[in-house]
Amino acid sequence: MARFQDPEIELYRSLMERPETYTDGFDARSLAGALFVGFVMMPGAIYLGLVAGISLGNAAEWVTIILFAEIARRSFARLNRAQIYILYYIAAGLTAMYGGQALSGGAFAQLIWWQYFIRSQAAKGLGIADKIPTWLVPRETSPAIINRTFFHPDWLIPSLLLVGGYLLARLNWFGFGYLLFRETSDYERLPYPFAGITAQGATALAEAGTKAETWRWRVFSIGAMIGLVFGAVYIGIPTVTSVVMTEPLQLIPIPFVDLTRSTQSILPAVPLGFMTDLGTILGGFVLPFWAVIGSAVAALATIIVNPRLQHAGILKQWTPGMDTISTSFANQLDFYLSVGIGATLAVAILGGYEVISGYRANVRARRAGEAEVGSWTPPPGRGDLPLWIPAALFVGTTLGYILLCHLLVPQFPIWWIVMFGFVVTPINSYVNARMIGLTGQYIGIPMLKNAVIIFSGYKNIDIWFAPIPDFNHGDVAQQFRVLELTGNKIISLVKAELTIWPLVIFASLIFWSFIWKLGPIPSNAYPYALKMWHLQALQNGIWYTASLNPEQSYFIKAWKWEYAIGGLVGALVLYAVLRAFRLPILLIYGIVRSFGILPHFVFPQLLGALLSQYYFIPRFGARRWKQYATVLAAGYACGMGLVGMVTVAFVLIGKSVSQMPY
Repeated sequence: MARFQDPEIELYRSLMERPETYTDGFDARSLAGALFVGFVMMPGAIYLGLVAGISLGNAAEWVTIILFAEIARRSFARLNRAQIYILYYIAAGLTAMYGGQALSGGAFAQLIWWQYFIRSQAAKGLGIADKIPTWLVPRETSPAIINRTFFHPDWLIPSLLLVGGYLLARLNWFGFGYLLFRETSDYERLPYPFAGITAQGATALAEAGTKAETWRWRVFSIGAMIGLVFGAVYIGIPTVTSVVMTEPLQLIPIPFVDLTRSTQSILPAVPLGFMTDLGTILGGFVLPFWAVIGSAVAALATIIVNPRLQHAGILKQWTPGMDTISTSFANQLDFYLSVGIGATLAVAILGGYEVISGYRANVRARRAGEAEVGSWTPPPGRGDLPLWIPAALFVGTTLGYILLCHLLVPQFPIWWIVMFGFVVTPINSYVNARMIGLTGQYIGIPMLKNAVIIFSGYKNIDIWFAPIPDFNHGDVAQQFRVLELTGNKIISLVKAELTIWPLVIFASLIFWSFIWKLGPIPSNAYPYALKMWHLQALQNGIWYTASLNPEQSYFIKAWKWEYAIGGLVGALVLYAVLRAFRLPILLIYGIVRSFGILPHFVFPQLLGALLSQYYFIPRFGARRWKQYATVLAAGYACGMGLVGMVTVAFVLIGKSVSQMPY
């Protein structure tokens, strides 16, 4: 029997064909682009993350490409799509967000978070501020914290650990991410729906101004104009008014409209609202339709089930008056944490089943003289590495993490650390790679690290801050897929990484030092950080205290085996039913990724998916419209980023002048 293929998966796989030839996209312009982003755009990226929780990555990526493409054109040269993507990749690496605090600006963003956390009311109220190790952050009374400077001896050990850990992490994800790419893209042939956004955008800009210019540039320009207009209202007004007003003016709430308190009388314990970023609707254009429908089914089920669970006494921590974030957090602890872990494990099991099915189908195909669905043999010219090299990188850097963690926290059982590095990371990364490859959405086994630390019986909080090799490299496989679609050799990424690493460390140190010196972080000048960091600190602090008194920890109280088993069995049964009736398998992945989480982004995505399915596809055809949608989304990201870059530059100049003594 032939291996079953979902038609929608095959559609996404066909949106961009694998190129016939590959080139090295890294050259002198790539290095110049890295310097441009590192020293011109990184401060804007830092500021925008603090103000609105939004990355300037889109601006850095597309503006760098447009600028260098125009310079090349006026020099009677042109950038091909391989060179354009490497510029994009470098810009993204220099302005990427770090951690759960939506901080852009390189590795030192983490130290900015820790300087806040050790001073936060959450850490003090929970009694852990004085227990945070000094190899992570200096004490609150240190001159390094009081004077808001990284150039102090108290920061030496934290900075060295940060830089060394950053290097190990880059090598670790490169090694295992490449292995995941070979497995999920080459062998399993997953579609990676969002990989086409960047690849199509790079192709559109490569074609601009040439005889080969096609529809891509027109659609990209339309998306950019939409992003410019919407971004002027969404990002521009709040950012600019923050210079002259105590509270920034937000015509559209950032990042969402919260309806939870307004609907609590009829929908108790339901976190309700919707995202206000227009890009969420455009995301619905791009995502697989049945994955979005699955997410909507899960969100609707949450809305229906939660009041009944609350009435039954299961969602017992919710109280009237809670907002969206508090409601969601309480519900996670009462019910959805356990169910989510079970359902996510089901994704891992299903992924293994699909891989085994694929191997068996290929064996049957070979014996019958038929073509195989996927192959481990790489295409010629892509410059693929022998698999032992990335495997050795992964093993070597994981051992480095284990050794470093053991040196910092020698009392913690080392076999737990080994399990994280060589069991948890591969499983979690593979689950996520499959979810991204099928639906374009991130997933992971939730709070597994927290559970292991609590169940280990360790009685100190320093382990929470140690460099445990608990990674999720699933998104790296998508980066390699985009690299392939843009016609780049693997060596291009290697050269780009060698450029990014030293530059991101140096520029991050310089610009975070400058912005921190302007004023405390967070403060009224940074509305997103002021609003969200306290909640993040409180949530993190609750987990940190769990190891001091495991019997009273939220996880121990929240964990219920019966709920986890129910989530596992329910997901497997649903998959079996869908497969038996040859229904879209993407439904189950959509449900798993959204069950029990905030529905705020789901309904705007559903609107986009319905418009896509019932208006645009009948008008343009499925394949053509999905190609349009990916380029439109790339253009929108560019337009939004441009607005952010311009307004943030204005604010930085204004605040710098206001700090001058004359």
